[in-house]
Amino acid sequence: MSVDTGRLLSEFASAFGRPADVLSVAPGRVNLIGEHTDYNEGFVLPVAIDRTVAVAAAARDDRTVTVRSADYGECDEFSLGAVRHKESWRDYVRGVAWALEDEGHELRGADLVISGDVPQGAGLSSSAAIEVAVGGAVARVSGLDLPLQEIACLARRAENEFVHVPCGIMDQFASAVSRADHALLIDCRTEVYEHIPLPFGEADVMIVIVDSKVPRRLADTPYAQRQLECKDAAQRLGVESLRDADMRLLQSHRNELPRDLYRRVRHVISEDARVLAAAEALLAADVRRFGALMCESHDSLRDDFEVSCAELDLLVDLASRANGVPGARLTGAGFGGCTVNLVRADAIDAFSEQVVARYRNETGLPAEMYVCRAVDGLRVTHV
Repeated sequence: MSVDTGRLLSEFASAFGRPADVLSVAPGRVNLIGEHTDYNEGFVLPVAIDRTVAVAAAARDDRTVTVRSADYGECDEFSLGAVRHKESWRDYVRGVAWALEDEGHELRGADLVISGDVPQGAGLSSSAAIEVAVGGAVARVSGLDLPLQEIACLARRAENEFVHVPCGIMDQFASAVSRADHALLIDCRTEVYEHIPLPFGEADVMIVIVDSKVPRRLADTPYAQRQLECKDAAQRLGVESLRDADMRLLQSHRNELPRDLYRRVRHVISEDARVLAAAEALLAADVRRFGALMCESHDSLRDDFEVSCAELDLLVDLASRANGVPGARLTGAGFGGCTVNLVRADAIDAFSEQVVARYRNETGLPAEMYVCRAVDGLRVTHV
């Protein structure tokens, strides 16, 4: 699936009485493995997915930005240089404009129309897709040719400092710099990344996301508490961040750390190791090994980091007992949202019945399944 950009461009012309100059499209993402490691300066391995946010845009002659949501029929308008909070989806747009100008980039006013099909509240980074797509559009209509990595960093700053969600760099990087049919191995300390080829096509394996329909918003969950716990643990261990810890150091402090902090550290250390092992498995086209690492990741997130929930555990348990499923785990911050699964193409229909339908019957929740492709990151074109 993808946004109907033809319809979006038509809506722009209808709304503003002139054609758009720029079309900016950014994808959501699913993290294959590497959870709660990004803000600990560790490693993550996401892919951009074929669920996107698209922005049609044209420059104005003043310093006003007008925004229309094609999906919700809602509008916004604000002045550059005097950006205020609105406590809604509008803040993702406003925050990007604020971050660009605060970084020293001179923006022109713009008219924007936005549409997207990234599921919201599911942990698939709909907010990052909005931020990156808006960043690409606003920069281009202002005559700025910014590197994709810079757009990602400014989008993250918008979410951290304007929207006040303390996310790491993974979501915005995945949305901006991903490559089709590749995973993105990111070192969250150095922000160095590598495109890792996915062998799933040769193995006839698909990426299948299941939305549990347990909604979560990072600002309303213990996400920030986990960050504080990790920071506290790093200080107690005498390291800059948990990226610098290893199992030997952890064991030497076992009697000094509270039980919860010990388990948080154990997850981060083991998860970083799993990400690197997973990248090696992909390079070796070892899908079975990759799937086993996904399952180990879920166990650690459930037991040591305690960010799963009964519904996510049920989805993973059902998937682990289904045929043709090498791996399954919760993805995203947890506390609800989605699972990511590797499913053989010839087992997709059975997976729908054995996992999704059974989950619906047992929970009463209208879970949705998305069969996804790994796609390119941000693309900005003149129209």
